[in-house]
Amino acid sequence: MRPPRGTTGGTTGEIPDGQALADRFRNAFGHAPEGIWSAPGRVNLIGEHTDYNDGFVLPFAIDRSTRVAVRRRQDRRVRVLSTFDSSTPVSADTSGLRPDDVSGWSAYPLGVVWSMLQAGVDVPGMDMLFDSNVPVGAGLSSSAAIECAAAVAVNELAGAALSSSELVLIGQRAENDVVGAPTGIMDQSASLLGAAGSAVFLDCQSQHAELVPLDLAGTGLVAQIIDTKVSHSHATGGYADRRASCERGAAELGLSSLRGLPPSGLAQAEGVLDEETFRRVRHVVTENERVQRTCQVLATQGPSAIGELLDASHLSMRDDFEISCPELDLAVDVARNLGAIGARMTGGGFGGSAIALTPVDRVDAVHDAVVDAFGHASFEVPDLFTVQPAEGARRVS
Repeated sequence: MRPPRGTTGGTTGEIPDGQALADRFRNAFGHAPEGIWSAPGRVNLIGEHTDYNDGFVLPFAIDRSTRVAVRRRQDRRVRVLSTFDSSTPVSADTSGLRPDDVSGWSAYPLGVVWSMLQAGVDVPGMDMLFDSNVPVGAGLSSSAAIECAAAVAVNELAGAALSSSELVLIGQRAENDVVGAPTGIMDQSASLLGAAGSAVFLDCQSQHAELVPLDLAGTGLVAQIIDTKVSHSHATGGYADRRASCERGAAELGLSSLRGLPPSGLAQAEGVLDEETFRRVRHVVTENERVQRTCQVLATQGPSAIGELLDASHLSMRDDFEISCPELDLAVDVARNLGAIGARMTGGGFGGSAIALTPVDRVDAVHDAVVDAFGHASFEVPDLFTVQPAEGARRVS
């Protein structure tokens, strides 16, 4: 239930300015918007598939975002339209909205409306126009950017006064119960809580979040994103299988979640679990440890010292969790060989993007080498661009 690839403007980085988006809204709906709200995509620096296991994650909001222009209506209709789907608006009545009533990309914003209604918010009718430059299907959470942009807009215009932490759960419920993707709270947390020059350390069990310094620019680094163009979908396939495997492993170990298994308990777990389930469990346990170690290193030594942790994370996802793919492995290997200090796949896996922490003076070399390597392997030409930690969801006009 994602917008078609390549139709959000994500490969170019272009997004209409506020006036242009307002003009599009007026042309579509016949009146001016009341305001424009924005929510960023995210890159997960480290901590993959740990969120739904009550573990630790360390994402950061990126300087690519979804924006939504909104105006309240006098009736109970919510109409949603996007610049990546120029057909007529998708319309729903807030008085009888149900999860089964929506499909396609509109499930994300209308899922937020439904989730707000379930939380007791009196959501008025609204017209909403979305635009985005977050690449779709690239593992940068284009879906959560839509959800969080809708959430902050509806929260303000409905006068709900929900906290950012409450909006995180609104977005998660929309994704779980309406879209049908069994995701945790990481993506929404990064989009809603992010800040420039910082990553968001999130304890997914307690929902405690705190900012961790991630001054890439001051260290002469950039986060180079390598979008392999291999699409994935969290609502189907391997993602759900991996989650089920983790839940099965926890149950067989007598735990409510894998958060309760320390690294010292892995040897005993190996004797209880089948080989595949043990490897899934080992990834989660060691990944939690890597997240905590990354936070410590960032606080004491800075971003230039975390490369080995990123590399180890990728190997764990490739070998233990088995969510990488040839394109991701090639991107990581080439980036490391050409001077990136560390690289790993990021996102749910089975495609999407890799992140390489790259010195500024090596960005062009990595770019050219990755494109050349993909060509020799007869893979689709990848899209490479750089991002920096950015501000979270907010009203922009």
